[in-house]
Amino acid sequence: MSKRKDKRQAGALYESVTRMAAPGHADTPIADDILAASPELARVLASSPHQPRELRKMKKFRFQLLHQWLLTQLEPCRVADVGGGKGLLTYLLRQSGWPATVIDPIQQALPTKYKDLATNRQTHLAVIETVPHINQGFDSSMAQDFDLLVALHAHGCNIQLIDAAAQFNRRFIILPCCIIHEPIYPPIGVHWLQCVVDYATRTGFTVEPFRLNFRGQNIGLYGIQR
Repeated sequence: MSKRKDKRQAGALYESVTRMAAPGHADTPIADDILAASPELARVLASSPHQPRELRKMKKFRFQLLHQWLLTQLEPCRVADVGGGKGLLTYLLRQSGWPATVIDPIQQALPTKYKDLATNRQTHLAVIETVPHINQGFDSSMAQDFDLLVALHAHGCNIQLIDAAAQFNRRFIILPCCIIHEPIYPPIGVHWLQCVVDYATRTGFTVEPFRLNFRGQNIGLYGIQR
């Protein structure tokens, strides 16, 4: 079998498993009827009854929107940006006075530009701009050095992040997208997002859901230990 064909088949398998296991994949918004059926997630609908489920124009701005939510909802604290990729969320938080660090095994440069939603203008970053970066996959022991663990569409570390937050009495914010590489599997008929909520609740957290105005899986879970 050629490498190209093998890669195509692996990609097709990944997508099919994702669709079966997690209807709330990163590019798919969660339907309101699924949210309404959950005592915890229904609070999102009650808090924003007139908010459209998705805003196409906001697809690329999820880091800026999460940054805005953090500024309006929480006090500055030490943030672990788990699976933070290029580090835009960490950069924005540090610009706002939050000590944030990317934890990601792949080192990437910051984007060369981003849109500032407050001014509606394009902001350019110098090539020399950097943010603190731990070049490793997330390990539970890392949680002790932070106050808040954040994972926006980070694959395979949501349950581990909840466990780490419980172990070191930390808070977490996760926007789970798919079940790939996670250690638990939702029961038949239970959405992956609800499965994560149930796990966090059993682990000792009060979960506060919220929704951001970007296209795709835009439901976040803020976990605070009871």
